[in-house]
Amino acid sequence: MSTSSFGNPLVEQRDLLSGKAAVALDSKIIRVIGDDRLKWLHALLSQNIVNLLPGQSAEALLLDPQGHIEANLHIVDDGRITWLVVEQTSAQLVFEHLNKMKLRTKVTIELDGELQVFATFGEPLPNANVVWLDPWPEVTPGGHRYAAKSGEVWSYVESIAESSSLGKAGTSALEALRVMAHRPSMEEVDDKTLPHELDWLATGVHLSKGCYRGQEAVAKVHNLGHPPRRLVLLHLDGSGHMLPEIGAKVYFGETEVGRVTT
Repeated sequence: MSTSSFGNPLVEQRDLLSGKAAVALDSKIIRVIGDDRLKWLHALLSQNIVNLLPGQSAEALLLDPQGHIEANLHIVDDGRITWLVVEQTSAQLVFEHLNKMKLRTKVTIELDGELQVFATFGEPLPNANVVWLDPWPEVTPGGHRYAAKSGEVWSYVESIAESSSLGKAGTSALEALRVMAHRPSMEEVDDKTLPHELDWLATGVHLSKGCYRGQEAVAKVHNLGHPPRRLVLLHLDGSGHMLPEIGAKVYFGETEVGRVTT
């Protein structure tokens, strides 16, 4: 189970960046086994993964028919199994959707209950079964970025393993680093969120691949060039003594212009 902090988030953050600590995540692991696994997943998700080589990492989104984000998937293939790392809040939805779409495809879908996902920076855990390397903030082939690349840049790694020999860091330290990197997660997603609004086209969507659920909506918004909303970094000047609550409304004068997500 993940822990917000072990007492000092700033120290934990420094230990994370120096490779001395790891964060245990609540993310779930789904394994897809079978000769058709990559071709089948390619047809369901927003990313081009049909030719994913053993050891290569990719990021993809599961969208609804209107192009709204339902789940974010971190994908790595080992030559026999495709490993999917999914945030806990959307893992059951992904697992059920994959099983519903299995039909006659020659794949086996397993929800792993034994292994753990650990987040580190720089180097993966030495005992990792497989390792996912974050492509952010680069623009992967077939992707597109609306905003100029900004924020801090670190080599973020997720290792799937039984345990970690590193020191412990909490999720608060990891979240702070994620926000500094302008890196989106499902924390920013509501039932209307499109990939364009979070710049998730950069790493999670291939604009030239064939049809998948939500593809028409993705193409339409991209061709218009104007996502209806945008994720931005909210700067607090420090004059207040309380942090805003998650979900708090943001105003420009008397006009509501957004909400706090993280």
